[in-house]
Amino acid sequence: MTRTDFLDLPAARHAQGTITLPGSKSISNRVLLLSALAEGDTRIDGLLQSDDTQVMLAALQQLGVNITTRAQDSVTVSGVSQFPVKDAALFMGNAGTAIRPLTAALAMMGGHYTLSGVARMHERPIGDLVEGLQEMGAQVSYLGTPGYPPLEIHAAQALSDRVRVQGSVSSQFLTAVLMAAPLAVMQSGRALTIEVVGELISKPYIEITLNLMARFGVTVERHGWQEFVIPTDSRYRSPGQIFVEGDASSASYFLALGAIGGGPVRVEGVGDQSIQGDVAFADTIEAMGATVRRDANSIEVTGVNVASGAKLKAFDMDFNLIPDAAMTAAALAMFADGPCTLRNIASWRVKETDRIHAMQSELRKLGAVVESGPDWLRVSPVASGHWQDAAIDTYDDHRMAMCFSLAAFGQSAVRIMDPGCVSKTFPTYFSVYASLLK
Repeated sequence: MTRTDFLDLPAARHAQGTITLPGSKSISNRVLLLSALAEGDTRIDGLLQSDDTQVMLAALQQLGVNITTRAQDSVTVSGVSQFPVKDAALFMGNAGTAIRPLTAALAMMGGHYTLSGVARMHERPIGDLVEGLQEMGAQVSYLGTPGYPPLEIHAAQALSDRVRVQGSVSSQFLTAVLMAAPLAVMQSGRALTIEVVGELISKPYIEITLNLMARFGVTVERHGWQEFVIPTDSRYRSPGQIFVEGDASSASYFLALGAIGGGPVRVEGVGDQSIQGDVAFADTIEAMGATVRRDANSIEVTGVNVASGAKLKAFDMDFNLIPDAAMTAAALAMFADGPCTLRNIASWRVKETDRIHAMQSELRKLGAVVESGPDWLRVSPVASGHWQDAAIDTYDDHRMAMCFSLAAFGQSAVRIMDPGCVSKTFPTYFSVYASLLK
């Protein structure tokens, strides 16, 4: 959708219908980079059309990768073992799934590159990744505040066969080193061992990375979650064709609609065979009292009707494995029968905005009582008759806008500020959302 100042949501009473999800952002950007680094041509179908994927596509083309558009959600990428362009200044917007793995790949390319982004990107930490790459022998330095983009990359010196990566801030740092590791192995001729320092968060996202690397011919030897070994003969080879499954994080909003709007709401594009951890959000809403039906490629939810006074069951859960979908659970807490606690969500602090602060601020506007700490959020539901009309600030964060669309089932007039921020991952979100409201 085009960027407009605000969107007033009509009061919602019932949600029902079937939607097909757009492609997964996490899978789309991983597959684009892997296709660019693999021998042969790769046809990608189901590719997400969004700001973040456009950032990755533009960067790869700027680096000399030939990408042919077949249809709106289908491209063919002609792989290269080395990017043809050896000197480039790349603008990465606020796309974490693009700048982090691309930084690691460029560090193995033997060229000179700079990477920058929007102001918020320059506030999102990348130091743990840079330190890991430097330990490998890469030449990466900061052009501004140490620990944050923008970055400058020069040709690597002798590469080591062991590297340590901090795992407690963002799983994207480990994903980046894993994806670049076969490039280092090809240069050094030695196997590479990656050691995770600290507790690894968001493990399902690492499983996505390993799954996709295997699709492109590289099988990583994993020793628990603390050590990963990339064998000496590792080399990316195109699978020929790959399909991007629907975005499980985006599915959470529609599953939530089914949970509070009666339903049934059926989401197609993810199901029991999904490689994304966020499908586990279906377990969360099941625990809150919704009825969930799953098959290989879809999930259907029938829930309560909160507009008629029904309530979801309160929860106290650890959301370390599904931090993005956890935001949807925080919004659902407004409709629970008691206080809800979200634990182990420290990674929210370093996302597109400080999501713990943002969720607390906006939930309070609607009348919820909210407490927070470094890695937790506790939401007491809005009492009947205490809902407050609110203009919801979205902080240029797509998930804030999508989460608070659920507030239309409350007793307040809800205005979403800057609704166009959803273009980061789901440009048509609000029209799809409206199609389910009855």
